Amino acid sequence: MKHIRSYTSKLSHALPDVMKSFYALNKASSTEGVLDAKTKELIALAIAVATHCDDCIAFHTSSALKAGATQEEIVEMLGVAIFMGGGPALMYATHVMEAVEELL
Repeated sequence: MKHIRSYTSKLSHALPDVMKSFYALNKASSTEGVLDAKTKELIALAIAVATHCDDCIAFHTSSALKAGATQEEIVEMLGVAIFMGGGPALMYATHVMEAVEELL
């Protein structure tokens, strides 16, 4: 995550308007409303698994845990992600399990 943050920082300098807009979108979509932060992070994590984004998995696993998601909730969410994403999602679900082990 530290490595990716260093390069998103470089992108922020190279593309300030794009990155400012992206971070504004991130903040707007993550703000609690009818759905709480934990639920939104679990959704984001499921999408990260289904779209096979390792770096997204790292960030959203961390954020889900910080938002109060339990290991059991994350594992249950992985069942839905695997159902929706098939075999490739199963392979990326293992990356979430590894991230949870590292972050807990």
